[in-house]
Amino acid sequence: MVLAKKHPRSILKRRGSISTAVQAVVDLVAVVGLSLLLIRQQIGAITAEYSALLLVLTMVMVFAYDQFGVYRSNSSFTRKALTLFKAWSLAFGFLLLVGFLTKQTEVFSRLLLAQLFVVGYLLQVLLQYLSRQIQTRVMVHAVPVENVLIVGTGKLARYLQNKISGNPWLSQKVVGCLELPSPARVSEVKAGATLYESSDFGSLKEPNIIGALDEMLDIIERDDVRTVYFAIPLGESDLIEDMYLQLLDRHVAVHWVPDIFSLLLVNHSVREIAGLPVLTLSETPLTGTRLLLKALEDRVLGMFIMILITPFLLLIALAIKLDSKGPVFFRQARKGWSGRIFHIWKFRSMFVHQPDTGVLQQATRNDPRVTRVGAFLRKTSLDELPQIFNVLKGEMSLVGPRPHAVEHDEQYSKGINAYFARHNIKPGITGLAQVRGLRGETREIERMRQRIEADIEYINNWSIWLDISILLRTLGALSGKNAY
Repeated sequence: MVLAKKHPRSILKRRGSISTAVQAVVDLVAVVGLSLLLIRQQIGAITAEYSALLLVLTMVMVFAYDQFGVYRSNSSFTRKALTLFKAWSLAFGFLLLVGFLTKQTEVFSRLLLAQLFVVGYLLQVLLQYLSRQIQTRVMVHAVPVENVLIVGTGKLARYLQNKISGNPWLSQKVVGCLELPSPARVSEVKAGATLYESSDFGSLKEPNIIGALDEMLDIIERDDVRTVYFAIPLGESDLIEDMYLQLLDRHVAVHWVPDIFSLLLVNHSVREIAGLPVLTLSETPLTGTRLLLKALEDRVLGMFIMILITPFLLLIALAIKLDSKGPVFFRQARKGWSGRIFHIWKFRSMFVHQPDTGVLQQATRNDPRVTRVGAFLRKTSLDELPQIFNVLKGEMSLVGPRPHAVEHDEQYSKGINAYFARHNIKPGITGLAQVRGLRGETREIERMRQRIEADIEYINNWSIWLDISILLRTLGALSGKNAY
């Protein structure tokens, strides 16, 4: 008989860390202390304006650092410093944006703000480094290293072996990996053939195979193994059921790492519903506060850009009217977020013509349908400027996968698996694929497949920082050999 509690606790265990909490407090105190020191030196007294600045900065720091997971990962120091820089830049950027919108920027010393940004970041990096050094030395002397065993030899098992071996915080040593029975081993090899390979799986050391699955109990006793990781394909989960009860009697900790990487993952995550574990394989990244952040980015930057480009919009509209007969704007049905249809705005760049029924021809190099002004607009991507209206209406975002014509969606979805996964986020005026040069005519399906891979990569890694990076890179990619 299996005993169960009437009201079981949540199955997802939350591991609190005193060290990370202390680190967060130390960083916050250091930033506040540095701010007060700079204010005392350069201003002489802490005014109400600077008190408000400190309050906003600390509040935004808490939010930004949580969004970037500054204190939730045990990555390398270089990656940690980069993550910290992104979060700190976002917090500081939001602070400047608030100052700009409230017209308070002239109240504050620019030298003080510049020093706070640079010295504040370096101070936090130094504190992170010292904390890491202290904890590493404490861990080495205070926490004994335990032997662990990995069941599986595929890519996931190899990845797990490398990560455990390269992470001093875990205090674990991999004694080796166990091979699965023959049918399961074949399944494991197939599971590694995924359409979108993670860069982390790129160059992994070969697994240290020390035996077969049926030798597991002997190896556990021989090598004093205290923890077992099952890193096996989803289709072989019955192997865990066969071994689990035997491992319980051996007082061994058991962890299951399901090989979900054999699937096309779109913003995957782990959460719980009513105490049950939920493994999310595909979901939009725009939920909760992230949706609010994206909306604020589009509305605030969108209005700012609209003000800047209004004179250009008027000049381009006049040039189009003088160059050829027809309307200034061109509207076309596109599929947006969650596959909803909307009509995209563009400057008309072609002569007015009647397309063949059911056939939508892409623009080609030296296309005779393109007007003189249209050729310039397409070359410089200025024909896309009216899409700022779509952004302000909430139909598009400044950054996101470029929306394709509905006819092209239907055409390419037949040859590209999970093509419509790109609709898990709002379409954008510019995107990761565009700044990588994946734009223009797509005669070969492989080129469109590269675009889709870039779109999925963007969805899986979305952040405000990534959007800003793409917007800046877009300035250098407005024209090029693929723009026509």
